[in-house]
Amino acid sequence: MLEQVGKGIAPQQPSSLSAEVFMFRRLALLLGFLVFVAGCSNSSSPTTPTNNGTPVSIPTNATNLGAAAYSPNPLTVTAGTTVTWTNNDNTAHTATSDTSGVFDTGSIPPGGQASATLGARGTVTYHCTIHPGMVGSIIVQ
Repeated sequence: MLEQVGKGIAPQQPSSLSAEVFMFRRLALLLGFLVFVAGCSNSSSPTTPTNNGTPVSIPTNATNLGAAAYSPNPLTVTAGTTVTWTNNDNTAHTATSDTSGVFDTGSIPPGGQASATLGARGTVTYHCTIHPGMVGSIIVQ
């Protein structure tokens, strides 16, 4: 603080409380902005693979394609292979085994991917739980 000598004005002390409130507000605004920017980023979630595994495509208009809704169909892989479904349609789909517990990708958004690893030998049939007419099969050798 500067001393004001001989002017008859008493120096004013800044309110430490108002300075703290001001800094808190600035910090809160900065934090809010960073959260907003992070939410708008284009990064994929950690559970979304990026082209890992044997690819299966879900083509445009898959809802109306029946057995052609997953390509290739059937798919032949060796035991232990990871299969990655890529949704190229404009609506969400799933890849869910007809036998409970084998795999369920959950909802795959347009442009999204999901993977499952197939360990047991045999033929696995699957479908889209949102559009049950979409069907596929995987032969695991």
